[in-house]
Amino acid sequence: MTLPALHNTSVLYRRILSQFPQDISLAFAYGSGVFKQHGTSQGQMEKNMLDFVFAVDDPVTWHTMNLLQNRKHYSILKLLGPTVISSIQNDHGASVYYNTLVPVDGRIIKYGVISTDSLIDDLIHWKTMYVAGRLHKPVRLLVQSESGKLRAALVANLKSAVTASFLMLPESFTEEDLFLQIAGLSYAGDFRMVIGEDKSKVANIVKDNIQHFRILYSNILRDCPQVVYKPHQGKLEVDKSPEGQFTQLMALPRTLQQRITKLVDPPGKNRDVEEILLQVAQDPDCGTVVQQGISSIVKSSSITQSIKGIATAGLWKTVSYSSKKLMKMWKGGKRKPSVSQMS
Repeated sequence: MTLPALHNTSVLYRRILSQFPQDISLAFAYGSGVFKQHGTSQGQMEKNMLDFVFAVDDPVTWHTMNLLQNRKHYSILKLLGPTVISSIQNDHGASVYYNTLVPVDGRIIKYGVISTDSLIDDLIHWKTMYVAGRLHKPVRLLVQSESGKLRAALVANLKSAVTASFLMLPESFTEEDLFLQIAGLSYAGDFRMVIGEDKSKVANIVKDNIQHFRILYSNILRDCPQVVYKPHQGKLEVDKSPEGQFTQLMALPRTLQQRITKLVDPPGKNRDVEEILLQVAQDPDCGTVVQQGISSIVKSSSITQSIKGIATAGLWKTVSYSSKKLMKMWKGGKRKPSVSQMS
């Protein structure tokens, strides 16, 4: 299975991409400006900021070229030059460098730059789940290189999202239950869900995009030996035996396995990962332990990346961006979804 780039990419996206250095291995647009979310009109959607991520093989060269083409996009950090900017990108937070509230072609955009190696590492191992988590949900792929390694990592990330979600769901559940669980993975432990994000965000993402989620996950669900998938009924049954759960735990990304091990294994015992996961597989609270492991990854990366964002965006843009997020959260709170919307 591959994730094909959309060849019918609208003129708007092509025009925006044309204003950046073209040495990009993966580019995608995501968020409420790209996919309609429940409770948002088409008119509101067209006013929302467009979010992009660009993966690049050589961040120093890319930022050098982008500073020549788009110097105004950067905060005061532009004075430090491309090598320092690349170091800030790679060595802090979630290895992403964001420029935000940038006017391009009549729209306001935000774009994050990540090295291709860091992206592949996150997709396979869930080191931060920052970009990997965004790719659990439908995105608009604009550029995708022919790299077999990158393609395999993109698919591995989707399989990991399914496996982790199986462990947190009951034996029988609906497609919508699964997609809500998957969409919520990258928000578990994210401090911005307490301050700055609409609380009904996950339900809003899934509600109007079920078909996009099906396109993303149907082949993986059909091929997975751990589940009985009934697409016409929209229902699934997963193996919840200790043996089944152990198989799923062993297939989880390395960082998540390490976090689970840390949660379960008392200090000084130093048992091997396989032994600990065998114990977790037999625990009635297995799903809770997996949830806590994911939360610990997301919490640390969301905090460090947000702190880094203050420097990369600049103080004025940070205050402006944060106030917009708080306004959305307040509006979302006034428009609390019913129980049926959340399930």
